[in-house]
Amino acid sequence: MKKITITFPNNTSIEAEPNIRPLHFVDKFAESGRNVIAVKVNNEICSLDSTIDINATLEPVYEDTKEGAAIYRRSLCFILAVVAHRIFPNSRLLVGHSLGYGYYYTIDTEETPSTEEILTLKSEMERIVEEDRIIETEVISYKDACEHFESLGLIETRKQLNYRSPAKIQINRLDDFIDLYFGPLVSSTKMLKVFDLVPYQEGFLLRFPTHKNPNVLPPFEDQPKLFQIYKRYKDWGKRLNITSAASLNQLIHDNKVNEFIDITETLQVKCISDIASQIQKRGTVRVVLIAGPSSSGKTTTSKKLGLQLQAIGYAPKLISLDSYYVGRENTPRDENGNYDYECLEALDVKQINEDLLSLFAGKTINLPSYDFHEGKRYYKGDTMSLGPNDILVMEGIHGLNDKLTPLVPNDKKFKIYLSALTQLNLDDHNRIPTSDNRLIRRIVRDSKFRGKSATDTIGMWDSVQKGEQLHIFPFQNNADAMLNTALDYELSVLKVYADPLLRCVTPMQKEYAEASRLLAFLGNFSTIPATSVPSHSIIREFIGGSAFKY
Repeated sequence: MKKITITFPNNTSIEAEPNIRPLHFVDKFAESGRNVIAVKVNNEICSLDSTIDINATLEPVYEDTKEGAAIYRRSLCFILAVVAHRIFPNSRLLVGHSLGYGYYYTIDTEETPSTEEILTLKSEMERIVEEDRIIETEVISYKDACEHFESLGLIETRKQLNYRSPAKIQINRLDDFIDLYFGPLVSSTKMLKVFDLVPYQEGFLLRFPTHKNPNVLPPFEDQPKLFQIYKRYKDWGKRLNITSAASLNQLIHDNKVNEFIDITETLQVKCISDIASQIQKRGTVRVVLIAGPSSSGKTTTSKKLGLQLQAIGYAPKLISLDSYYVGRENTPRDENGNYDYECLEALDVKQINEDLLSLFAGKTINLPSYDFHEGKRYYKGDTMSLGPNDILVMEGIHGLNDKLTPLVPNDKKFKIYLSALTQLNLDDHNRIPTSDNRLIRRIVRDSKFRGKSATDTIGMWDSVQKGEQLHIFPFQNNADAMLNTALDYELSVLKVYADPLLRCVTPMQKEYAEASRLLAFLGNFSTIPATSVPSHSIIREFIGGSAFKY
C-alpha cells in the first residue's frame, strides 16, 4: 500500500501508513502547559481520533485557542445530553443562548429542575470525565439514524433528517446514546475537567472556562436584560412552534414561510416602536445612542427607529461619530503597532460633548467631516441646530459607554443595545451562536459592498471580536433598552449568498477551517429567495435592495 506524507508546522515530514490517527503525533506538538485538543489536517479541524488517508499538513489545535475552546464546549454539551437522557429519560433537554461563559438549559417538563437534580447531572458528568471514556464518531445508515433519534425522543433532530437526508449519517456516540455530528469532539472525556452546572431562572447554566484561561471558570456576570430579551423571543417561538432549523425547513417545504417572514418582520417593527414609546415616555431625551457588535444591523435600526420617532412627533437628526475621529496622527496604536480606530481615545470626546451641549442649549454648531484617505477631520460648512421637536440619533460602538458623553445628563440620553439573538436552535442540543449569525451577515455584505472575499472577512473577524469584547459587551447592561435584530428566517436567505463565497476558500488557506465549519452549519438550512425579503428588512442592509439609503 502506498504511504502518505505527513508534514508538521516546522516543515519536517515523515512517511506513514494510510489511515493513521492524529493521536499518534500528539507528542510532536507538545508545549509546556498547553493541551492538544484536536488537529488541523490540511486546515480542516479534525478529532485526534480521526484517520488520515491522504498527504497532509498537520497543525495542533490547543485548548487555549478559540477553536479549541469551541471543541471543549461542544464536548461538554454532548456529555450533558448523555447524562440528561439517563436522568430524565422521558423529557427533553433543550439548549438556549449563551450567558456569562455558559449555556442556558431547560428541561421540557412542567417543573423547574431542582437543585438536587442539577447536582445529580453534574455528578454524573464528573463520573464520565473521571472514567476517561472514549467519545466515538461513526457513520450509520439514514434508516438507523431515524430509528435511534425516535427512540431517544430527539424530536427536532429526527425532524431535521427530513430535510438533510444523505444515505450515511455521521454521529457521536457514548454507550447507547447518539447525537448528530456538528463538529469534532474531544477524543477522551478526561480532557473535560473544568465545568460547572448551576441553577438559573427556570433551568440551569452549563458553565465553562474561557479559551484564555482554560483551567479556571471565570466569575459569573449576570446579564438580566439580555436574558429577558431572549426569553421573550424563545416564548414567542414556542407559541408559533418554530424553535429549530428543522421547524423552519418544514415551513419552507410546505410553502408557508412567507407568512412567517411577515410575522417576524412585524414583531421586530413592534419592538422598535415600543422603544420609541419608551423614549417619548421619558420626556427629556435629546439624544439616542445606539451600539451593538459588528453586523448587528445598527444602520438600518437607526433608520427604522427614526421612522417610529417621526410617527410620534419627533424630528430625528443623525450625527455620525465617525466624523469625530481625532485624526491619524493622534490615533493610539494597538499592541501590534496598528492604528486602533476602535478605542474610545480615537474619538474627540471633548468636541463631541461640547457640540451636544451647544445643541441642547439652542445653539448652532459646525458639523465636522472626516477624510479617511487623508486621516484628517475637516469642516465643509455644514451646520446643525435643534428645534423643539428634534432629537439626535448617534450610532457607534461606544454609545453605551458613559465616558463617551460624560457631560450629558443621564435624563437627556437614551441608550440602546442591539444583539442578533436568534431563538432558533439547530436541534434540541445544538445552538446557533450569535457570532455565527453576524459573521455570515458580514461575509455577505463585505463581498457585495466592499469588494472583500470570505477569506478577508474571516481573517479579520478575530480582531473585530476583540474590539467588541473590549468596547461593547462590558457596557451592554448600561442600556435603557435592548433590541434583538435577528430574524429567524434570515440564515435561509443569507445561505444563498454565503455558500458560494465560502466555497472559494481553499484548503491552502488558514481560513479554510472556519469556512468549512460555516458551510456545514449552513447545510442545516433550506433556502429562501431574496425576493421574499421585504425592502425595509434589516437583512437588506447585507444583501442589498434596501428601501433605505446608506
